[in-house]
Amino acid sequence: QVQLVESGGGLVQPGGSLRLSCAVSGRFFSIYDMGWYRQAPGKQRELVAGITSGGSTNYADSVKGRFTISRDNAKNTSYLQMNSLKVEDTAVYFCNADVLVGFTKRQYWGQGTQVTVSS
Repeated sequence: QVQLVESGGGLVQPGGSLRLSCAVSGRFFSIYDMGWYRQAPGKQRELVAGITSGGSTNYADSVKGRFTISRDNAKNTSYLQMNSLKVEDTAVYFCNADVLVGFTKRQYWGQGTQVTVSS
């Protein structure tokens, strides 16, 4: 069983920073793409940032220049460094990963972590 566990969410003032972590555990052979999504109340889940196994990254236009995604393959963990946070960044943040389990690549999701940006 593969599990993704997020941590690092919380309440922060506008302009502040937070760092989210997503640790992958369980029985698997390798991790491919990893990503961070967010869902605000009444809105659809949207991609925030993604990173390939080789380290290539992509970002939503709304977070470019403020957020940085990274990964530590030795720790099976991805990170989302969020700087210059805005009220509109408030959402539940979910991580996901494409994981090779046996001979099958499957996508797994974390349970989500709340990020609230408010003064």
